[in-house]
Amino acid sequence: MATSSITHNFVITTPEAAERFANAVEESFQERNMSRIRSNCRSMQNPDEIKAFMEKREKLLNAR
Repeated sequence: MATSSITHNFVITTPEAAERFANAVEESFQERNMSRIRSNCRSMQNPDEIKAFMEKREKLLNAR
């Protein structure tokens, strides 16, 4: 559920209701984390590697 869809204030008055709310938030967070798509990417830190990658990219773009 998107947070932008929450348009109404609500009041939690009992410890049981607070526990149910906390459990629902935690469950929502866990579901979101499990549904993330894994990609086959890596981070480049070496400036020479980045330069070579960008040069290769530029050649591919200019070939179009």
